[in-house]
Amino acid sequence: MTGETSAAARETLPVLYRDEHLIAIHKPAGLLVHRTVLDRHETRFAVQILRDQIGQYVHPAHRLDRGTSGVLLFALDRDIGRQLSAQFESQHIDKTYLAVVRGHPDESGSIDHPLTRQFDDYEFRSPNAANEAQSALTHYRRLATVELPYAVDRYPSSRYALLELKPETGRRHQLRRHLKHLAHPIIGDATYGKGRHNRLFQELFGCHRLLLACLEMRLTHPVSGEPLILRAPLAEDFQSLLKKLGWATAQGVERAD
Repeated sequence: MTGETSAAARETLPVLYRDEHLIAIHKPAGLLVHRTVLDRHETRFAVQILRDQIGQYVHPAHRLDRGTSGVLLFALDRDIGRQLSAQFESQHIDKTYLAVVRGHPDESGSIDHPLTRQFDDYEFRSPNAANEAQSALTHYRRLATVELPYAVDRYPSSRYALLELKPETGRRHQLRRHLKHLAHPIIGDATYGKGRHNRLFQELFGCHRLLLACLEMRLTHPVSGEPLILRAPLAEDFQSLLKKLGWATAQGVERAD
C-alpha cells in the first residue's frame, strides 16, 4: 500500500471548532476517548485518531462514554487542558444532552442523587473509596413521548420518551446512573438499562447504540475569556430513529439539526 493510499484510508473525525488552543470534534458512538485496560483489545481511540489527523498532541478536557456521541473537547497543550479541567470541576461549563428512555417521566424535574465514585484503572483508591459518594445533580425536560404496541414484560405495550438532560455535576456515568435511579433507563445501555427494551429497539429499528448524545457545550474560552458555544448535530442513526418514532420535529430537537 502506498503512502498516498494509506493517507486516504486514514480515519478522520468531524471538527466542530478549532483555534490555536482548542479543538472540538463530533465523537461517534462506539469510539473510546482513550485506551483503557477494560477494552485492551480495542485499537481505535479518539485521542490517537485526532492526533494523527491534525499532526499534534491533544489533551481530552472531559469524558464521553464509549456509547455516547456528540461534542468532545480537547486542549492543544497541557496548560490549557488544566484550565479547562478546572472549569469542568467547578461546574462552570453547561452541557446539554438528548436521550431516549424507557417509560414516561414527569414533564420536568431534577435528579439529586449522590453517586459512589468510579475510578480509572490507574487511579489511587483509598481504603474507603468504594463507599465514597459524591453529590450529583441532573436536570431533565421531557420533549416527546410514544407508546408502541409491543408487549414487554407484563405490560401489553411499551412506552418511551425523549429527554433533554442538563447535568450540573460530572460524575462517571452520571446520566446513565441517574436515569436508572429514576426508573427510566436510557435505551441501548447494556450496563444500567433493561435488556428487553434494548432488544426491542434492535429488532424494530436496527438500533445497536446507546441513545445518548451531547448536543451542546457552553464555556468560557480559557485564553480570550469570551463565551464559547459548541454544538454537534445528531448522528444519522440517532436522527433516523427519531424520525421513525415521530419525533423529528419535537421541541428541543431542532438544536441538533
